Parts: sequence; C-alpha cells; structure tokens
Amino acid sequence: MSESCKIFIDGSAGTTGLRIHDRLANRPGITLLTIDEADRKNIEARAAVINQSDLTFLCLPDAAAREIVPLIRPEVRVLDTSTAHRTAPGWVYGLPELHGQRVRIAAANRVAVPGCHATGFLTLAAPLVALGLASPDTPFACYSLTGYSGGGKSMIADYRAENRPAALDAPRPYGLALHHKHLPEMQTIAGLTQPPLFCPIVADYYCGMETILPLQMSALKADAATVARELAGYYAEEQMITVHPLGEGTQNGFLAANTLAGSDRLEIFCLPNADGSQMQLISLFDNLGKGSSGAALQCMNLMLGLEETTGLAMDPA
Repeated sequence: MSESCKIFIDGSAGTTGLRIHDRLANRPGITLLTIDEADRKNIEARAAVINQSDLTFLCLPDAAAREIVPLIRPEVRVLDTSTAHRTAPGWVYGLPELHGQRVRIAAANRVAVPGCHATGFLTLAAPLVALGLASPDTPFACYSLTGYSGGGKSMIADYRAENRPAALDAPRPYGLALHHKHLPEMQTIAGLTQPPLFCPIVADYYCGMETILPLQMSALKADAATVARELAGYYAEEQMITVHPLGEGTQNGFLAANTLAGSDRLEIFCLPNADGSQMQLISLFDNLGKGSSGAALQCMNLMLGLEETTGLAMDPA
C-alpha cells in the first residue's frame, strides 16, 4: 500500500456507501476521491474517477454495477457491495472466515461483498458441508430476522414516518414466493446441490440480524456436540467470529437480534433440544456491520495489505 491509498465510493449517497464513507473519512492513510454532484450519474465521469483510484467500492444497484465494471482498468481493485457479481466468474467471494477465502481476497482485484442474510447462513452451513458433517444435498431451511435498515433509505423512511401503517409495528416475513436475491450465493458458496428454503423477516428495529438454521441431527453425519465442537475448531483462529459452547450464550433463553448492533463481529450459538435429536445454529450480527460495511472494510484491509481488523468495531455501540 502506498503512503496514502486513493479510495472512491461509487454510490456514496446510499445506505451502505454513506456508512463506508463515514468510516473512512478520517482514517489515516486513506484519501477519498470525490466526484462533482452534476456527474454523479454520468457513467464516463464516474469511470474516470474510478480509474484514478487504487480501490473503489461499488455501492450501486445490480444493473449499474454490471454497467460500470467493463469500464474499469484491470489493475484497479474493486469491492462490489451489490448482488451483481457474487457468483460471477473472475470474482472472489468476500467472506474471509471461510477456509481459503482470506488468501484469495488478499490477492484479488475483484471482490464481491456478501449479502447480509447470506453471511448469516453461510457462516453456519458452509463449514458443515466443507467438514463433511452435512452432504451437499442436505435440504437446509433457514430463517433470518433483520432490522429495517436492511431495506435501504426508502424502508428506513417508511418505518420512521409519523403516520406509518400499523402493519409496520409487527414482524413481516417477505420473499414469500421463496425467491430472494441472496439464494444463488447461499447455494453456490455453501456447495449445495439445491438452494435452502429461506424465509427472511423484517421487524421494527433499526439494525441487527439473527439467522437461524434448524437441524434434524438424523440428516447430518454428526451429533450436536460434534457439530458445536467442529464449528468452534473451524473458527478458532478468527477475530471476528465467536462460537459459543454447546447450549450456552443465550440471554435467559432469549436472543435479541439487535444485540451486536454497532459491532462488526459475528457470534454463533449451538442450541440442541433435550435429547440432542434436533438443534438450532444461530448467527447473530449487525446487518450494517459484518453484514455490510464492516465486511467491506475487512476485505479492503486484506486487499491493501493492512491488518485485517483495522477500523473495525469489535464491540456493540
């Protein structure tokens, strides 16, 4: 990394882009490039600024991310926070804690930042498959609860509106046709032969995510204690992921989804039933932290050869 690394955020007005901007604005060794407001939607002007940068974050809708990439010089390092390139050839998936990914991210010029729900699922399911505890054709089902910030500026405005509808007072499952933009990466990165059954839920709190993977132990090749032990071993050297011992870590039998709001870390809970025939694996994190801007900055640090946790929040706000 040079004495001052030139960073551009394409789409800095959106929720993710603004958060990344705020977290880098006063960081030593970083120079944030800017673009005139009049050129913010001009693709040639944006490409010109990107090509002056050492690394650019794409915080854009999928179509806009796909449109700009062909105009970027190969040597410019790119972190795409959209869904556009998460399973695309030539792109590295930006979840360093999955074995082998850290080295790939550090060497890559094109990295796709994971989706928030996908992060919750993959940190649980991908090690099970990689370690041989679950087969690739395991019919996983997954529930994931998010704060309303996950819906971006329009959803934030809806939830904060003075005369909002009463429906927003209650949790709301969505993606009810079992189609969600995170499903391709969830299947591909976990190495599954079929996508999981996935139910996302948005609720009336700002940020925080809780992803639940219920398991019938008869469908796995290990008992609950082995699963907890193997997950702990898989993440043993990780600074940003903690695995709680079997049956431990809950808040008097509850787990509040906003517990890690403001943190860039993720915690995993391994919760069996009384006879061990079933268990729930739960990942708890901030959809705006490890599920978004924190993940992007973690990947940026690796790509720039910096200490991986530089600028990351280790504790809740």
